[in-house]
Amino acid sequence: MKRILLAFPLFFLFLVAAAQDSSRVKFSYSQRPAGENEVQLIITAHVTDPGTELFGIQTAQNKDVYSAIVFDTAAAKYLKDSLSEKGSLQQQTDPVLSVPVAFVKDSLQWIQTVKLEKGDSAVVKGAVTYMFKSGETFASFEEPFKFYVKNEDVPGTASVTTGANNSDTAAGGQSLLWIFLGAFGGGLLALLTPCVYSMIPVTVSFFTKRSKTKAEGRKNALIYSGSIVFIFTFIGFLITLIWGPAALNNISTNWIFNLFIFILFLVFGISFLGAFEITLPASWSTRADAKANTSSFLGIFFMALVLVIVSFSCTGPILGFLLPIIFKGGYVGPLVGFFGFSLAMSIPFALFAFFPSWLNSLSKPGGWMNSIKVTLGFMELALALKFLSNADLAKNWRILDREIFIVLWVVIFLLLGLYLLGKLKFRHDDELPKNDFGLPYLTVTRLSFAIASFFMVVYLIPGLFGAPLKGLGTFLPPMGTQDFNADDLPSGTDLRALGGRTGNTGDTAHYADGLPGPVKYAAIMKKNEPAVVVNNGLVTYFDYREALEVARRSKRPLMLDFTGINCINCRKMEAQVWSDPEVMKLLKEQFVIASLFVDVHNGVDIPKAEQYPSKELGKTVETLGELNTDIQLSRFGSNTQPFYFFLDGKEERLAPDGFPYDPLPDLKGRFKKHLEKVIAEYKKRNA
Repeated sequence: MKRILLAFPLFFLFLVAAAQDSSRVKFSYSQRPAGENEVQLIITAHVTDPGTELFGIQTAQNKDVYSAIVFDTAAAKYLKDSLSEKGSLQQQTDPVLSVPVAFVKDSLQWIQTVKLEKGDSAVVKGAVTYMFKSGETFASFEEPFKFYVKNEDVPGTASVTTGANNSDTAAGGQSLLWIFLGAFGGGLLALLTPCVYSMIPVTVSFFTKRSKTKAEGRKNALIYSGSIVFIFTFIGFLITLIWGPAALNNISTNWIFNLFIFILFLVFGISFLGAFEITLPASWSTRADAKANTSSFLGIFFMALVLVIVSFSCTGPILGFLLPIIFKGGYVGPLVGFFGFSLAMSIPFALFAFFPSWLNSLSKPGGWMNSIKVTLGFMELALALKFLSNADLAKNWRILDREIFIVLWVVIFLLLGLYLLGKLKFRHDDELPKNDFGLPYLTVTRLSFAIASFFMVVYLIPGLFGAPLKGLGTFLPPMGTQDFNADDLPSGTDLRALGGRTGNTGDTAHYADGLPGPVKYAAIMKKNEPAVVVNNGLVTYFDYREALEVARRSKRPLMLDFTGINCINCRKMEAQVWSDPEVMKLLKEQFVIASLFVDVHNGVDIPKAEQYPSKELGKTVETLGELNTDIQLSRFGSNTQPFYFFLDGKEERLAPDGFPYDPLPDLKGRFKKHLEKVIAEYKKRNA
């Protein structure tokens, strides 16, 4: 206990030290006229610590240790000439690294010229990755910036917004308060995911049963909720700090992790059905008698750790969506963001623990409480299949194709319905309540749940014959894994007349919308196409370069769909938004779509000649998933799915920002307007 408690102050001391290191260099920003329709953007780095050496940008003489200024892809069309550097640079061989370096001890200035048409304006964004040396220690930090440039009668009179280092504003002008609120909202959203929601009664009951007094219950509540906050904040921050922004998504989509969650949910489900009881080891109980406080704390901390592990498969994608926001706060932003996220996650557990009578009354054995446990057991088994499906898709085992998955769900919900009607009995079940005539009867509540269960059965059955099942599209394996589809037509049918596909998987035949079929990676990736794509004859490509070439030849804008096999929100977007007839018409007739899956690794290697080292991933890009992740990170500064970006034939953005998944109202209307805006911009550029 003492060691764990000691980790709290050490953790915050580590963050304070990191913040102090980053403050050794301060930045200021300005702009000035540089000629007709030209403006110079000036980034000045001020060294505030006398013993600090700030390294210059990479040159032939300074090629090993250097700082770098990277501009956003959308700003490339405004940049003129190369970046220049001014300062009292000293050249010498570093005694620690034994390599030539160039550095300053006072200030360094980087100047970039931009050119705009008269009356035009632009947002020029980017980041300074600066490296410095203090004593024998090297450190590297990132400072985002954003220039607002407007070419009026007097060039260069626009304002500039930058990543000022101050106490209440994070880098990139992002308020730490907004980072906290955004992450807190993400935590509340995570509570609604099945991984977290289904675990609330399970985990809380383990420690509330030990609370014999109100004071003990409150203490346990604080320990449990505090443990959740600490684990999420500490582990999440370290994972991202060490392995980069792709780590959270990679872990949540990893086949081993999903297989582990499947086994865990399977065990919980079987336990709820009455096969056995999940209890802490007997040795823990023995030690609890001798050292009650220590054992109690460790038990509660362990349960909090289990919650974090089990829920991560669902919370990982939400955290991935939040990372671009919280990382605008430098080293403080992740701390604030992960703290806000985990604080929201811990609220219901703290409330239940503060009021243990709520759970104690529900936890009495037998009766309707056992019916709830058995119902949850069936639900756990159904959810377990989702995680097994994730692992199956990642490894391409093909043991849980779409029709097999649907059959198993039909069986599970059919048995659940029969159980709720009293037709099945388990070991701990009581008899149904009896009416005044001594006859067993169903309560309205129990009948309502039975109706819902049978509704699921009836709804699922058409999926065995190829129905898209839009309401469950986020949970089911992709349509491409289904062997039988009633919509499949006999060979030789003129699909062009029907608006469908022609040709076999991976050939170069044309679709009804005039586009050639995908070739690269199509043979192995087509099974991952969602039902809305298959059923509407929408052509999608799986390689960025192939799609770009088709977009150039067909004179259409390119839509980059960053997605994932196990991405729940991707399936929601496709089932609820893409399926709209007006949206589908625009996608089929106006765009070339590249579906760039970020979580395909095993068995989907890119050719050796195309493999390359990635600075963003810190490794050699070898698989299609790594390639697509690197594209999204390096070119668009994002690592959340789904996320849609739109390019013209010159690979320039047709909209300043992409379109992310956003569950706010009128998502369909907002996406349609965004598509129309992109189309108008494309026509304007190619008029």
